[in-house]
Amino acid sequence: MTEPTGAEDQQNPTPPPGWEADIVAADGGTVHLRPICPDDAEGLNGLMDRSSDQTRYYRFFGPMKRLSDRDLHRFTHVDHDRRVAFVVMLGDQIIGVGRYDRYPGTDDAEVAFLVEDAHQGRGLGSVLLEHLAAAARERGIKRFVAEVLAQNSKMVRVFRDAGYKAERSYEDGVVHLTFPIEQTEDALAVAYEREQRSESRSIGRLLTPSSVAVVGASNDDGKIGNAVLRHLLDYGFAGPVYPVNPGARHVRGVPAYADIESIPDDVDLAVLAVPADEVAGVLESCRRKRVRGLVVISGGFGEAGPEGRAAERELVAAARASGMRVVGPNCLGIVNTDPEVRLNASLAPMVPGRGRVGFFAQSGALGVALLERARSRGIGLSTFVSAGNRADVSGNDLLQYWATDPGTEVVLLHLESFGNPRKFARLARTVGRTKPVVAVKSGRHVGVTPGLAGTSVAVPEQSVAALFASAGVIRVETVAQLFDVGTLLAHQPLPPGNRVAVVGNSTAIGVLVADAVLEEGMELSHEAPVDIGVRGTPEEFRAALQAAVDDDRVDAVVAVFLPPLMAGSQEYGPALREVSVNSPKPVVASFLSTEGIPPELTVPDEQGMPARGSVPSYSTPERAVIALAKATEYARWRRRPVGEQPELPDVDEAAAEAIVHGALAESPGGRELTDDELIGLLAAYGVPLLGTRRVADAEAAVAAADAVGYPVVLKSTAPWLRHRSDLGGVRLDLADAEAVRTAFAAIPSGDPVIVQEMAAPGVATVVEIVDDPSFGALVSFGLGGVATDLLGDRAYRTLPLTDLDAAELVRSPRAFPLLNGYRGSEPVDLAALEELLLRVARLADDLPEVLRLTLEPVIVGPANPWHGGRSLVVAGGTALVGPPTARVDPGPRRMRSPV
Repeated sequence: MTEPTGAEDQQNPTPPPGWEADIVAADGGTVHLRPICPDDAEGLNGLMDRSSDQTRYYRFFGPMKRLSDRDLHRFTHVDHDRRVAFVVMLGDQIIGVGRYDRYPGTDDAEVAFLVEDAHQGRGLGSVLLEHLAAAARERGIKRFVAEVLAQNSKMVRVFRDAGYKAERSYEDGVVHLTFPIEQTEDALAVAYEREQRSESRSIGRLLTPSSVAVVGASNDDGKIGNAVLRHLLDYGFAGPVYPVNPGARHVRGVPAYADIESIPDDVDLAVLAVPADEVAGVLESCRRKRVRGLVVISGGFGEAGPEGRAAERELVAAARASGMRVVGPNCLGIVNTDPEVRLNASLAPMVPGRGRVGFFAQSGALGVALLERARSRGIGLSTFVSAGNRADVSGNDLLQYWATDPGTEVVLLHLESFGNPRKFARLARTVGRTKPVVAVKSGRHVGVTPGLAGTSVAVPEQSVAALFASAGVIRVETVAQLFDVGTLLAHQPLPPGNRVAVVGNSTAIGVLVADAVLEEGMELSHEAPVDIGVRGTPEEFRAALQAAVDDDRVDAVVAVFLPPLMAGSQEYGPALREVSVNSPKPVVASFLSTEGIPPELTVPDEQGMPARGSVPSYSTPERAVIALAKATEYARWRRRPVGEQPELPDVDEAAAEAIVHGALAESPGGRELTDDELIGLLAAYGVPLLGTRRVADAEAAVAAADAVGYPVVLKSTAPWLRHRSDLGGVRLDLADAEAVRTAFAAIPSGDPVIVQEMAAPGVATVVEIVDDPSFGALVSFGLGGVATDLLGDRAYRTLPLTDLDAAELVRSPRAFPLLNGYRGSEPVDLAALEELLLRVARLADDLPEVLRLTLEPVIVGPANPWHGGRSLVVAGGTALVGPPTARVDPGPRRMRSPV
């Protein structure tokens, strides 16, 4: 392959930050990618030596055995601008290299790769292409050019399948490819699909090992290593288990080995139960043994302070560089109930049976209790992972695995913090379209625990709520609710609507259930609960339940059965079960005040575990209704179309960029926009802002009023008086110059005053963009006024905002009836509000430099045009611009940094 000329004299400056990354390869192993450096000459020679004649021929179009000194210097000395190269490392070996060279005076660059034969087929070429394209976009390059021998079908496929629209030509046995490298939706979708497959396989390697070594196994019943080995053996792991203990010949009757390298066979998974200061040495032995994954039960890392966090970072970096993923440290372990695997590599002595629920918990200490709670309720699990300090494997990784795992139908998450909230939202939204995701998030009122501080970002409660709402995550408040909802979803169908029938043998309890149904925002399908009475027979109970299930006006059934004053109550369970097993609608119960799935309500599967059709029972009827309400809301979200981001007319992105970038050129650290800048920014996105002037004295106020046109409004800019007409900070309906002078003198502040044209009557609302450094911008909407501020009556959504998101956002505040004809008033123009939200969201999406935008008040009136044909006007606003935080392009695939 030819190389562009004119770049022989390049120096080797420091590469930009952020170009180095850990990557999950297509087979689930890990590698490290970084910019090339002059010291890589020997490594490149090693790569050439290990590559076949054919691979070298495909790369250099000739029988090149070794690189000349001149070529080595040219390849390893780049400027990270016109010439960029990345190497892929496994341990201390270079196993792949990719580079681009810009054609002088153009926006084009030639791109080429070399991947060692032993590592071809792992998707490394695709990874190199993604990272090179991202670097090239930063440098203003718009197109890549590649020349590939026609017989090199693998490389042709790398370019063809990357999601870019390539132009191809063919001449003298060479395929010439040219393609733009802008990050299109297609290219991003391809990257996300590859990421999902790779990360899913990396977790699959951990959860389906063919062999396990327990390092630190002990004959002392009080030691962690003893417990882990005992649980592996007792649960019946399907492969060989190797205890590692240099001081014992046997551990629990199993031959032991002095170290992991002494084991004669391959080891897929190593469980580490040794002191923290021994972990690094064990990891090095695992690297030499080519172990595929680690579960680090040991504590003494991130939770122990700064030194422990540093050791934790080193642990993860060394493991990833050696191709391994890490669960933990300071974790409970992992469980896979698949009969073909039977893995209990955890500290939990008893685990639930086989089921359809995937369960992730961060807390190791809480994990045993959570597993026991699931087991006692009859909830079967597919897999369970306790991540501990979550230094590497996180809930996001498990979402990737469960997304395509056929054995998992419901996902339960116990979260203490987020490592990558933006990715969580994207993954949960995708998984939630086919499998419900139920989450309990602790730490709402306290900080992150020390063990998670090094791998977590702070996410405000309002942001968590918006994230879950946008992603369709079923949020619950307690662990008890987590299992309440999970039990229902794992055994009953989703409700097609929110109409609920109540069937029971107690009028008093039926009324309580009916109250709970209405309290949770659902509807009663009948005027009163169906009561068979305390003397009702099992046949009457079955008939009443069947009638409710068969009723087209019923979407779900709550059955309440309390012990009658006679024997034979066990006969009522089968009646309830038989109706449920054939019902297309969910049936939940409070049966004899039992919790979980009692034997009478169980439809057993092949392993004797509760299968679909089993009826979940709750200790109180109210808990049954709350679980049903959560499932109903989730079903409504899943039925809802995805929505779209509509085309918006009258958007001038270039004009808006000029305003924002001009402000940042003057103040690189950021500042608030002036009134004129704000008016121009909003106008560029078609947002109507009333005529506004800022003045400092009475005569300037009169002049501004003359220019704006009477009647006008005067508003103080003092923070404590803004929008406070009750404190004299706002003076309305000023009809002439004298009224303006009088009003100016009466405003109790020496701050500048805003003069603005008077808006027609309407309802005052507030629209905001709030930047969350952890995952991007939130769009906020609420009604104006002190009362709504005091009550926090604001609704939030994450970006991007679709038309359906905007409609839901407008209707989410509790005060929404004031917009929709409350007490006979005329409804306001909701469509205009929705369009405003879409325009503001588009502005925030296009311009991540806008860190905060507040439009207050936004006055909206009836849909019939008024005030110059507008039913909505923005009467005030402020904007803060600065260097962007999290709202940047997703970029190429990379693992979360262990920092």
